[in-house]
Amino acid sequence: MKNNHPFHFVFIFCLATLLPIHASEPTPSPKSVSAPYKTYKPMTDQELQKKLNSTQYSVTKKNGTEPPFNNEYWDNHAEGLYVCVISGDPLFSSKDKFDSGTGWPSFTQSIRKESLTEVTDQAYGMSRTEVRGKKADSHLGHVFSDGPKPTGLRYCMNSASLRFIPKENLATEGYGDYTKLFEKK
Repeated sequence: MKNNHPFHFVFIFCLATLLPIHASEPTPSPKSVSAPYKTYKPMTDQELQKKLNSTQYSVTKKNGTEPPFNNEYWDNHAEGLYVCVISGDPLFSSKDKFDSGTGWPSFTQSIRKESLTEVTDQAYGMSRTEVRGKKADSHLGHVFSDGPKPTGLRYCMNSASLRFIPKENLATEGYGDYTKLFEKK
């Protein structure tokens, strides 16, 4: 028996539109996080003392120096980004890090020269070039002209002035633009 009733087609069409469709939905990508350094607001001295531990505060705000070979990053070999501990400004890549034998993390160059200021330092009877974080006016360390090629520079930094972000966390912490530094070529 042939079913040519006009309501049969309408019934099937209505039934199909009411049934849920279970198509596979795309997997959501990691949450996009705003880069903290892009929204940095200067902090009061009181806020900084709450945010930083005593060594970080002494180094970044009192121009201190942490002990060599007894600091967090001097022997860190992981791939990632080093940012200012206060402002979050991207400063150095592990790709430019080298063992200078000094006991402090050393780099041949900065990835964002505009994030740094250089000041002549006459302390301790010697003339050196101090490196400071531009946004937070934080003491980072010193730069010397005795580094390896290609730059001949040695940015000798205090671990206490830096925060390390492993390459696998760059996107989730707002530094996704810097993942390209670690792509295989």
